[in-house]
Amino acid sequence: MFRAIRIAILLLILFTVVQETWLAHSRAVSWRDPLRVAIYPINGDGSAAAATYIQGIKPTSFASIDRFFEEEAKRHGLAIRHPVEVTVAPPVVTLPPQPPRGGTALDNVFWSLNMRYWAWRHDAVPGMKPQVRLFVLFFDPATHPSLPHSVGVDRGMIGLINAFATHAMAGSNAVIISHELLHTLGATDKYESGSNLPRFPDGYAEPERSPRYPQAFAEIMGGRIPLSESRAEIPDSLEQTLIGTATAAEIGWIKK
Repeated sequence: MFRAIRIAILLLILFTVVQETWLAHSRAVSWRDPLRVAIYPINGDGSAAAATYIQGIKPTSFASIDRFFEEEAKRHGLAIRHPVEVTVAPPVVTLPPQPPRGGTALDNVFWSLNMRYWAWRHDAVPGMKPQVRLFVLFFDPATHPSLPHSVGVDRGMIGLINAFATHAMAGSNAVIISHELLHTLGATDKYESGSNLPRFPDGYAEPERSPRYPQAFAEIMGGRIPLSESRAEIPDSLEQTLIGTATAAEIGWIKK
């Protein structure tokens, strides 16, 4: 009996969260008003390098993300001039719950609920609350040459992002943040899971380009710039990325 009651309570919580998330997502992708996005810096490894980097973050440190969405919205004919407004929240000192690696669907559901509760407890943005919350963990690249995969909860309006604590990687950090932001709005990955090569045609920024290779840009959800059928490189900044037609449709920029 206790187990049945516990499951019923969890299902009720899950239903409530899903309903609220659906309503928030519907309002966000109407694109009648700017999407309010907050970035919460976190020292991911407790290092001095990450602490120093976070101290140097300014309100304009992620302005390239605003510009990217402005330029891409204009290119896709969106009426709103400023579709995304990024603000920087005060640093968070507590580490968020980590997503399960190779877990079951139920494991992912429990993590999502736990992450939402954790995010609610650490939402310290002054003024109007953000619609999308991105928690960015910074790591010292000297001790972390590679990082775990970042997560943007599909249509969940929340992201957990791993980034390098160095100005040399600020451009690529912005690419990852924008990629995961788009996940929270319903955009899907457009690369092959085994090779990480962009999937043709949706994972190509310019699928009609002739000759096809090398491509000049990366489709933001394709993740890489295709140089040949079997080779692609990671973009250094958002200036080397575009939002493709399929991604634009997924986030409500193009009516299906």
